[in-house]
Amino acid sequence: MKRADYVHQLPGLTAAMSQLLTVVESAGLDPLLLELVKIRASQINGCAYCLDMHTKDAAALGETPQRLALVSAWLEAPCFTARERAALRWCESLTLVAETGAPESDFQPLAENFTEPEIVALTLAVVSINGWNRLAVGLRTPVGGYVSQRKPGGPTGAR
Repeated sequence: MKRADYVHQLPGLTAAMSQLLTVVESAGLDPLLLELVKIRASQINGCAYCLDMHTKDAAALGETPQRLALVSAWLEAPCFTARERAALRWCESLTLVAETGAPESDFQPLAENFTEPEIVALTLAVVSINGWNRLAVGLRTPVGGYVSQRKPGGPTGAR
């Protein structure tokens, strides 16, 4: 049961959170990579609403069902690139930062695969999705009604 309607109770919230992604998008990261990161953080945080959204968005961008099914086991799945693995490792490290402390061993693969502006943008993407997860889980956003507006080669869209 929904606890509070954060979109209508605090009108500037959606715009402020979306502005974070505008900054992320300015770094030119692959939209599909960003969707994988959003999916992984949402899996860790148990956010069904965001999982529904970002799996649909990733599929609309052309992600395969196999890779979507394997995001939770990315470490053992050979279908992810070194760049994707570095991003997913960093996503996990930051999402679980109270446990991990974001160690050098999680940062090093990132530094080997991304430029400094991309690292900052990816870090901000993780910050953003973790914020959305906390809103959706904490306030019990209803799940299932999201329809993706994403298209291959198009804008990365909200969240």
